[in-house]
Amino acid sequence: MVAGNLQLLQRQITEGDPRRLRISNALAGVNRGAELAKQLLAFGRQQTLEPRPVNIGRLIHGMDDMLRRTLSDAVEIETVMSGGLWNCMADPTQVENVLLNLAINARDAMRGVGKLTIETGNAILDDNYASSHPDVAPGRYVMLAVTDNGPGIPAEIREKVFEPFYTTKAPGQGTGLGLSMVYGFVKQSGGHIKIYSEPGEGTTVRIYLPRTLREEQIPERPATSDFPDGGSETILVVEDDDDVRATSVALLRDLGYRVLEATNADNALVIVKSGLHIDLLFTDVVMPGTLRSPDLAHQACEQLPQLRVLFTSGYTQNAIVHAGRLDEGVELIAKPFTQEALARKIRRMLGNDDQPVAYLAAVAGTDNTGVSNAVSLRVLVLEDEVLIRMTLVEVLETMGHKVQEAGSIGEARKLIASEKFDVLITDLGLPDGSATDFVRECRKADPAMTIVIASGGEASQAFADAEASRFRTLRKPYNEEAIRNALRPSD
Repeated sequence: MVAGNLQLLQRQITEGDPRRLRISNALAGVNRGAELAKQLLAFGRQQTLEPRPVNIGRLIHGMDDMLRRTLSDAVEIETVMSGGLWNCMADPTQVENVLLNLAINARDAMRGVGKLTIETGNAILDDNYASSHPDVAPGRYVMLAVTDNGPGIPAEIREKVFEPFYTTKAPGQGTGLGLSMVYGFVKQSGGHIKIYSEPGEGTTVRIYLPRTLREEQIPERPATSDFPDGGSETILVVEDDDDVRATSVALLRDLGYRVLEATNADNALVIVKSGLHIDLLFTDVVMPGTLRSPDLAHQACEQLPQLRVLFTSGYTQNAIVHAGRLDEGVELIAKPFTQEALARKIRRMLGNDDQPVAYLAAVAGTDNTGVSNAVSLRVLVLEDEVLIRMTLVEVLETMGHKVQEAGSIGEARKLIASEKFDVLITDLGLPDGSATDFVRECRKADPAMTIVIASGGEASQAFADAEASRFRTLRKPYNEEAIRNALRPSD
């Protein structure tokens, strides 16, 4: 709200007026505060991420010019890209911020002169590695490493580098939040970070981000202009805070849009059903009233099939952001936002004919094939082969299910004792007991649980066939369609 009002005021004052400098200084202060808040949220794993399939090699290649300009000619940059690099699941904007942050830290450590090596590769963190790193899930990752040939980090400092506000730089030369932000992002993304350094031997920071089997979708480059264009479309603004709503309305009208406004979702739905033409719904997520914002968006899209929906929120744990991740098909602009950021977001959305379809698919719980995912199941995957387990978990999570995993019957029993599951998917060849006895035990304890036997061997298949009336089967090797069929509700 503060930034929005300052921007409106700045645009009303002519060039050369000394008041513009004061407004610019005030905006700079607001932006510094907002950036500090984002860094703190990143460390606390509370920032809103928009993860999608990313090829880190392509991303680094696109950053080459920026890195060389930032680090200066006195820093030699070498990139080592692994062939056949997997895609990872991460927020590409945050990955760029992480790489830039690590590169600047390395430059400062080398006092502006030295060699920086950026390396990527595929990596498998196995059970042995995970057993010595309790926060690591075994599986397949994409590794990004940044190495400098600076003085290195003593052991007593190395243990503190990820702590917020800890810095070895002189006062005024850093907030101490750079590496803590990197740490928080990696952990929130389900990854792992490790730092290797010895005095006199330089430093390497290795980041591991979860692999995905999904293909990367390269976004179109946004149009470059001094300030994005507005438009004449109609936007419905839904916001319960009077001051915030007034600022948002003023920002949009200043861009040329026709604006309608409502104080909550119930009032907004009345406007939607009135028959007025609306091109975009711009709504806060958390508001009072009997109708939730996501439900408003769903009903509005059913009433107006070509309606675009843009959410805004200052929170991260709410109806459309889960574990810090934005639901697929949902567009969000985080508070506080600038007029320029809002203008670019809205112009991109109004020019995207696929957005209404993508959002309706998300809220209706369907994928592009029309297969229903409306019910999010709580699934326990019991499989001792790490790669098979990780692939199955990834497919299930892509379908929208909440998944826990276990590599042994003992681990599975602990999870079942502490949490209720809708579905158990289990291999029968397990290392610590009879899986056939375990599945019968689970069925007796919870008759409502759906049990899917993922079998491959002859003995396992024989059991699965014999018990087909009591348990579902998923024959190895299986594909995504087979998994969906195994989870379909019974008629």
